[in-house]
Amino acid sequence: MLHCTIIGLSLALGGEGTATPMKAPRNPWFDISMDMARLGLESQSVIGLRMAKAAWGGPAARKEAELMISEKTQAAIEAQGLFATSLMSGKGHLAP
Repeated sequence: MLHCTIIGLSLALGGEGTATPMKAPRNPWFDISMDMARLGLESQSVIGLRMAKAAWGGPAARKEAELMISEKTQAAIEAQGLFATSLMSGKGHLAP
């Protein structure tokens, strides 16, 4: 079997000459870093779109502001509940 790596693409050529992808070892820290970078970019886009809608004014802006406030309130309540549950169950290391 012949192994070949070209610019991040790994292939193994079998006896019949068919190409099958090889499993490359993955770096979990790199994956987490890329996920966090993607999250940052996407959240900036969402915030920008919401702020543009609020700046436009009108009934849609009022509805968007109410939605943003209710979402933040719900998220805070859920976070406090999970925090308290993890501490009371003896799993304080999961609280953060």
